[in-house]
Amino acid sequence: MKTLVVYYSLEGNTEYVANRIKEKIGADVLRLVPKKDYPKKGFGKFFWGGGSSVTEESRELEPYDVCLDEYERVILGFPVWAARITPPLRTFIEEHKSKLIEKNLVAYACQSGNGAEKAFAKLAEGIGVDGFEKTAVFLDPKSKHTEEKDNQIEAFCEMLK
Repeated sequence: MKTLVVYYSLEGNTEYVANRIKEKIGADVLRLVPKKDYPKKGFGKFFWGGGSSVTEESRELEPYDVCLDEYERVILGFPVWAARITPPLRTFIEEHKSKLIEKNLVAYACQSGNGAEKAFAKLAEGIGVDGFEKTAVFLDPKSKHTEEKDNQIEAFCEMLK
């Protein structure tokens, strides 16, 4: 099954998982890059990132080239901000909702605390689907790396094969 991983990553955790999926199952990868990124540290990170997620804003993205017609499965990856998806992923969904509904959808979230399950529900609602083929939650897989976390990613990839 031809698979595309679409993700946004602020601190590298979500990107780390996307690259592991690419290696393990041979997926293509699309990194979403906002034209104006969010602060990576301090109060601004939580204020602007969390606030923009709560208000469900979209964020203009750098140009990218993708043809969703080429893929049967799309994996959506994001960090959890205030129990929601990130604005760059929201922008992608708004731009491609009609195509995404036709795909086998998988989602994974990276977080430091909690809120992923609520974010998955909001993501499904935003796309207009009942749920996902599979979901996974990873706690800081890169920034607080352990062999156990790599094993969790590996197990997720095995489920996708």
